[in-house]
Parts: sequence; structure tokens; C-alpha cells
Amino acid sequence: MHKDIQSVLVNEQEIESIVKRLAAEIDRDYADKDWLMVGVLKGSILFMADLMKAMKNDFKIDFVVVSSYADGTESTGRVNVIKDISQSIVGKDILIVEDIIDSGNTLHFLDQYLRAKGAASVNLVTLFDKPDRRVKEVPVKYVGKVIPDAFIVGYGLDYAEKYRTLPYVGILKPEVYS
Repeated sequence: MHKDIQSVLVNEQEIESIVKRLAAEIDRDYADKDWLMVGVLKGSILFMADLMKAMKNDFKIDFVVVSSYADGTESTGRVNVIKDISQSIVGKDILIVEDIIDSGNTLHFLDQYLRAKGAASVNLVTLFDKPDRRVKEVPVKYVGKVIPDAFIVGYGLDYAEKYRTLPYVGILKPEVYS
């Protein structure tokens, strides 16, 4: 275990099991659709890659980069689009892939943003849901795991661009970010 990790919250085997379950649910629901999977970079990259590998149906992919955290541990509440999707989504079914839903600010913004760009539907899959921190409600169709209010890193999740490559999800020691 990394020296900055207080404890492992979700190990590699549990992550793999969650990803397989979510992939099967999405495959079932999107079997007859022409749809677009939109990853929210950077945190969702490992989750999205594993999710794609576990799926059986065909689909297109794209990415957005948004930010509401800067280098802190709390959402600023203001969402900035740093990189927009690169294709038209008019009339398309969209599945947003996110690593974690915390305040809900980012996903609420993205849901409204993609609908305003003409998406036929917008759904959301998240690896982790932290409902105790919710400020804005967002409709989440696929939830990997509901977790407690702790600052987590690993498997794509970061603090100040560190810890993304950990193969598990761990609780970061408070002295690291305080």
C-alpha cells in the first residue's frame, strides 16, 4: 500500500466485479441503440477503458475535460469546459462516464450542457457515488458503488494529479491534503 494511503476502500478484484456488472447492464440497455460514450477526463480514463473492454456491443466514444476542483479537495461549484466533445451529438443517445459523483455540480452541468447541444438522451454511469456530499441532484442510471464521505484516490482518481495509477481505491491520509 502507498505510504500516503490510510486504508484501501475498494480493492482490484471488487473494481473488476463492479465494472463487469455495469458493462452487462449497459450492454443490455443500449443493445439496439446507436450511441456515444463520453468520458469525463481525466479521472474516468481507467474506468472507461476497463468498461469498454468488458462490453460486447458497438458504440462510439468521445471525451470532455471539465474542471471544478483546481488543486483542492472541494468543488469550487463553478464548472469550466476545458475540452469539448469533438463530434455532433444532435439526436444521439449519450452515456456520460464519470469516476465519482460528489457535489453533483459537474454532472448537473454536463447533463444540461449536452442536452442543450441536442442530445436525444443523456444518462450517467459512475464508478463511485458519494451522496452525502450532494449539492445538486443528478439522475444516475448506473452506480458502481455508494461510498462514504472520504477523500479517495487511485484507479484514475487523483489529488493534485497524483495517485491516479494506484490499482485500488484508497482513502488519502488527511495530513497529505490539509
